[in-house]
Amino acid sequence: MWTYEHTQETAAPREAVWRLWADVENWGTWNADIEKAAVSGPFAAGAEITMAPAGQDPVHLRVTEAVENGLFVDEARFDGLVLRTAHRIDPAGPGRIRVVHRMEITGPAAAEAGPHVGPAVTGDWPDTVAALVARAEQGR
Repeated sequence: MWTYEHTQETAAPREAVWRLWADVENWGTWNADIEKAAVSGPFAAGAEITMAPAGQDPVHLRVTEAVENGLFVDEARFDGLVLRTAHRIDPAGPGRIRVVHRMEITGPAAAEAGPHVGPAVTGDWPDTVAALVARAEQGR
């Protein structure tokens, strides 16, 4: 297994972060790497997301878990690997939350492929989470 986690604290309301996550079609407004994203229905467990990173083939994700104002988990599968990303909102003290993005790569070749695939996917997470938090703090 290969793992990576990035967190950022904020005073933004958890509902503001959730609204941005649930508004899949507008992910590109805070994630500079996304040209287009679409969801197959309500933002809930079982939803299918198609995300087109800039200059790359679309990525197909399945939402495996969703708890409003708390977390959502998505999975992408390819070449025998499962890329599972948990997006959480954790308490961080009075009036503060911690936005967490955590990826786990599993599968028979995860130990070999993870160190190559993982950083390619998560390399922009510090900037992406910072932009998400900034928009949430602005109430958008």
